Amino acid sequence: MNPYMAVLRRDLSLALRRKNEVMTSVFFFVVVAALFPLGIGPEMNTLRLIAPGVLWVGALLASMLSLGRLFASDHQDGTLEQMVLSSASLPGLVGAKILAHWLLSGLPLVVLSPVLALQFDLNAQAIEVLMATLLLGTPLLSLIGAVGAALTLGVRGADVLLSLLVLPLYVPALVFGAGAVQAQTAGLGASAHLSILAAMLLVAAVFSPWACASALRIALE
Repeated sequence: MNPYMAVLRRDLSLALRRKNEVMTSVFFFVVVAALFPLGIGPEMNTLRLIAPGVLWVGALLASMLSLGRLFASDHQDGTLEQMVLSSASLPGLVGAKILAHWLLSGLPLVVLSPVLALQFDLNAQAIEVLMATLLLGTPLLSLIGAVGAALTLGVRGADVLLSLLVLPLYVPALVFGAGAVQAQTAGLGASAHLSILAAMLLVAAVFSPWACASALRIALE
């Protein structure tokens, strides 16, 4: 079997055996998106105005919940050492793990976003743009977060340090992701924001696995 597909299937299988860990991110996203309309009130203009920021911040924080487990379990059971010693490309294996992380913690958020957006009275065009931004942005969050997870692997207080490292790097994705929906709602079009998000995703997809591989080798030395 292709080693990269084997890593992907292994991570997905292990995650499905621990469904509570997978559902934590999804449940957090749903709760955040559901509580804001209740707290702010039924004023539709206000809800439409805050919807992009609320949904994107919820997705960003939900994606971070599972970052600490991205490499930790493999580090503890010795799998990570075997990956480093394997003849297969370590950046490719890391890329498979990042893809598995996105499939489990990012893709469900994209699927749920149209239902949650209805609470904020977003129109069909704005919901389509929201889904497009999350489809481009959630893989970007996983790629950036994976670098932070690799850099903080085995460090005391890794969760706090991971948040401090990753959150500033998430800001451009948040700005352009939420800004795309706001621009679409204002009638300005979202193509520029989506193009920037796609460019950032492309750059991260090229460099993130290599940066993660280098950080993991350093952590294992």
